[in-house]
Amino acid sequence: MSSPSSEPSNTQPTSSTINLKALAVLVGIAAITVAILTPLRTSLSALLSKTSTPSIQRTMSSTTSPLKVVKRPWNARGHADHGWLYTFHTFSFASYYDPGHESFGPLRVINEDRVEKGTGFGTHSHAEFLIWSYIVSGELEHKDSMGNLENLKRGEVQFTSAGTGIRHSEYNRKKTEDVHFLQIWAKPYTRGLQPSYVTRKFTDEMKENKLVRIMEDLKRHSGKDAEDQPIPLHADLSMDASILSPGKSVTHDIVADGKRNVFVHLVMGGRTQPKSGGAKIKVGGVELGEGDGAYITNATGPGKIEVESVGDKPAEFLLFDMGM
Repeated sequence: MSSPSSEPSNTQPTSSTINLKALAVLVGIAAITVAILTPLRTSLSALLSKTSTPSIQRTMSSTTSPLKVVKRPWNARGHADHGWLYTFHTFSFASYYDPGHESFGPLRVINEDRVEKGTGFGTHSHAEFLIWSYIVSGELEHKDSMGNLENLKRGEVQFTSAGTGIRHSEYNRKKTEDVHFLQIWAKPYTRGLQPSYVTRKFTDEMKENKLVRIMEDLKRHSGKDAEDQPIPLHADLSMDASILSPGKSVTHDIVADGKRNVFVHLVMGGRTQPKSGGAKIKVGGVELGEGDGAYITNATGPGKIEVESVGDKPAEFLLFDMGM
């Protein structure tokens, strides 16, 4: 075999020589391609990372948004003094109207009433509302067209589903003491219900430094008809009560998944809020005094809301957890 140096210059290359050259060219092209694509891929990855990260952060931010707490001051509520009736209205009611405070979720009325001894509400009609009275002090006689007649005392909650229509009266038969109670209304999610009536007693001991469920949506209710069970109602609404000692706190577990409305009301001890001292609570960093309420939004289940007693006397409050 001749050496390469002795081959004539016009000799045609062999097939093996062509294949080696082609392979070298392909390897070179592949190397150039890798060199070009590697930094491009790195740049694209960095770009995608930058553009996708904010959306993840927004999602996390929206699901962990802090509670928005808007105070409803006691003396900004509707107020009337009729002599026999001394009352505050959280929402628009009777002659008080404020388009910014008409209702909240299914919650329509929170009236903090004081009825003078020997007086009361005469017989009147209701329909298509869920109505209950939370007795703070004194006695309230309830009489209705369903045949119910009873005297309600502290700790008792009387509930009426007015449905297709009822008539009732509420009277203070005592001669020596006014009656102080909260009258609360909610809008049902089912119309045309058969009127019904329930009374339950929730003692101070049941409420001391803990939350006790007073009202519960029929869809979440255990179905048990027992004295230690909450009163069922046709509304996406739960109501808890607590009497919280100074320095103590309780935690409410939001009752359903998703966005919820929450309202808190601190029961008054007297006819006006004390200028200093008295019962006080703090929720979401906002302090409430006697008679104050708070609209709470951005609540999401599953989740928790903490209420702390920061005053110098026990704080009795109601907490409503409602659908949007």
